[in-house]
Amino acid sequence: MELSDRHYVESCRDGSPEEFRLLVDRYQKPLFAYLSQRLGNNSDAEEAAQDCFVRAFLSLKKLRKPDSFYAWLLGIASRVLKEHFRSRQRVERHRATLESLAEQETSDAAPDYPLEQAIAGLPENCRQVLLLHYYEGLPCHEVGQRLGMPLGTVTKTLSRAYSLLRQDLEHREGRVLTLTQSASQNELR
Repeated sequence: MELSDRHYVESCRDGSPEEFRLLVDRYQKPLFAYLSQRLGNNSDAEEAAQDCFVRAFLSLKKLRKPDSFYAWLLGIASRVLKEHFRSRQRVERHRATLESLAEQETSDAAPDYPLEQAIAGLPENCRQVLLLHYYEGLPCHEVGQRLGMPLGTVTKTLSRAYSLLRQDLEHREGRVLTLTQSASQNELR
């Protein structure tokens, strides 16, 4: 003989929480179908169903009409669905924001790092000397030892690297200035 929802709810309230398992067995499939239809994803529906049953168990003392357990459970499910959709919207907004920032970063990459680009454009020997001296902090004589160069060659190469960097950066600055001026003129038209 199958007992009523009221019996199981009251048994749980009276200190037999294992009776709740029988309510789960009874309503697991219809609740899953309800959630799956609305979520369109079985794994999300399984997770939501678990959440519904946990909330129902923890709030069982608040249930006023024990005969209406399934209707009450569906009310919990509708709140879980609302929370899920809100969470999904937040995640999608966050993802869209990150994607737009990534697009902006890639489109703005050239003007943001002119020094790094200028260093990358140096001849190999100049770049090596410059990186060892400034980025690793090695004195010129240690740079020479590491690269197998005389001290005079290191200092001359370093001087040449400075000159090439200065020219490249001035050229970039002039190009940016020219682009800015032409944009301003276009706005005036």
